[in-house]
Amino acid sequence: MKKIAKIGLLLALTGTLFTSCAADYYVTDRPAEPVYVRPVAPYAGAVWVPGEWAWNGGRYVYVNGYYARPRPGRVYVGGYWHPARRGYAWHRGHWR
Repeated sequence: MKKIAKIGLLLALTGTLFTSCAADYYVTDRPAEPVYVRPVAPYAGAVWVPGEWAWNGGRYVYVNGYYARPRPGRVYVGGYWHPARRGYAWHRGHWR
């Protein structure tokens, strides 16, 4: 009985590892990035985080960029469209 419980617990924990993985959503053509004017920095040293594409309602929608406080010892790496056999998938930007 203990062996079955351990196996069940192991399977449940293994399943939770994969639930947090975000799926890639593919499109055949990359959407055109809208043209916008970057506003003036709100304070000295502000870092511009460029706009991103977010999957919403079965399609990619553009989310405008914003200024952020720089993180010590890190740089912001912008998102990009990754080409694949099924089309293009958006890879989000992040602090590195």
